[in-house]
Amino acid sequence: MDDALLRGLTPSVLALLVRRGADFAAAEDAVQDALVEAVRVWPDDPPRDPKGWLVTVAWRRFLDAARADAARRRREDRLDEEPAPGTAPGRDDTLQLYFLCAHPSLTPASAVALTLRAVGGLTTRQIARAYLVPEATMAQRISRAKRTVSAVRLDQPGDVATVLRVLYLVFNEGYSGDVDLAAEAIRLTRQLAAAIDHPEVAGLLALMLLHHARRATRTAPDGSLVPLAEQDRDRWDTRSIAEGVELLQAALARDRLGEFQAQAAIAALHADARTAEETDWVQIVEWYDELTHLTDSPVVRLNRAVAVGQADGPRAGLAALAELDPALPRHAAAAAYLHERAGDPTTAARLYAEAADKASNRAERDHLMRQAARLNARRDG
Repeated sequence: MDDALLRGLTPSVLALLVRRGADFAAAEDAVQDALVEAVRVWPDDPPRDPKGWLVTVAWRRFLDAARADAARRRREDRLDEEPAPGTAPGRDDTLQLYFLCAHPSLTPASAVALTLRAVGGLTTRQIARAYLVPEATMAQRISRAKRTVSAVRLDQPGDVATVLRVLYLVFNEGYSGDVDLAAEAIRLTRQLAAAIDHPEVAGLLALMLLHHARRATRTAPDGSLVPLAEQDRDRWDTRSIAEGVELLQAALARDRLGEFQAQAAIAALHADARTAEETDWVQIVEWYDELTHLTDSPVVRLNRAVAVGQADGPRAGLAALAELDPALPRHAAAAAYLHERAGDPTTAARLYAEAADKASNRAERDHLMRQAARLNARRDG
């Protein structure tokens, strides 16, 4: 990798993007993204035309960002604040688009990716991160989905399960703080719950409300993350919690358990605890067992390992974590937390720093670096 070459090409690539119509700040961000991609790709696959490669990748990054920003602004124009509890009006065009993009000719995974990109306003990179796959793989999946639906009439709506998956991922992206789509996902899920009597729809709405009830306490005034155990529970939205619990109880009573109901049950147990110390971790582990049986997701198994560490002690949690692939996102952060609780601050500090290097957003990275610094300062002091 020739760093001097990259530095030399940067001004001309930036100027080309500006001439194509990008504002300077957005063009600068896009060029920086392209340079990062070049550092990753070029050592194994050097381009014949480095400048042309950088221009192409930077322009794609700019278009992705512009589309996502436009979609976000369209939704913010329609949303003053989260809709109040109660029956929503009939299904609007946005929800109908979700169903149409979940076309029967597509696999569920492709339908979700296409909907998130075309309707949800997420970038290819954000969708890839949600699916734990490389960005190039997700770009190919979305392209194949577009080619498939281009040859069919979009008059056959997809199934509820696919639409629920899309709404869940849109909410998670909004909840992460990268794109503020959480309230929009809640709005659409309310509409779906009003139109369809389905326990998993109710379970997803309950899950969203229970998580959203804690949103105001997830960050400090300076933007830093506040862990669940340290959040001010007096500031949690008790109305949303009550509605979420009521929806969950009604769904569970129908004895048709699904993954969203199980996740909502875990969220309800956290919401029910007056203090972090009163959290019923034994029940939470039991619900994670149910969730593992339903999904066999590695992310669920990771969260279960942390819960086991709370219920049965950090050594038990580390043993459960050892069964998982260390490359799994947030594996290092979970290991750091459990090692700290097990009385091994040196290993914990190293793992916190390792986790920070892999963090997907700045707030998470800064939080993990502060954890590592805290333990290193305690050791050196």
